[in-house]
Amino acid sequence: MRWLMSLGERTRPDVPRFAECPTPGQARALALVDDFGQLFFVLREWRQVYGEELTAWAAQVQADDISTLPADLIAAWEGVADVVRLDTERGGYVRVADYRDMPVRPSVSARAVTGPQLWTTTP
Repeated sequence: MRWLMSLGERTRPDVPRFAECPTPGQARALALVDDFGQLFFVLREWRQVYGEELTAWAAQVQADDISTLPADLIAAWEGVADVVRLDTERGGYVRVADYRDMPVRPSVSARAVTGPQLWTTTP
């Protein structure tokens, strides 16, 4: 199992903490890493590209290559993607919210954007 992380979209200015979780084919950026801790290194890079405060959604997946994710994973993304939320905050902090044991998780919706920027920690 590996961790797939999708850059969230803060689409509601009236609710600054709201962040949609786009599907892998619609996200501005994706990361596929071997260990959860590696997600923090990716977040640090994303902050330099996308701004200081951002939200990402992560889930454990069965995938070997970020550029060819399994079709069943993409189809089921809305049901599995919202298990761990990572919010970067001023000062370099990251707030992690783990929803894996919650019976009702936050809602997730897909939003069309241009193709993803791919990030990976494997060669």
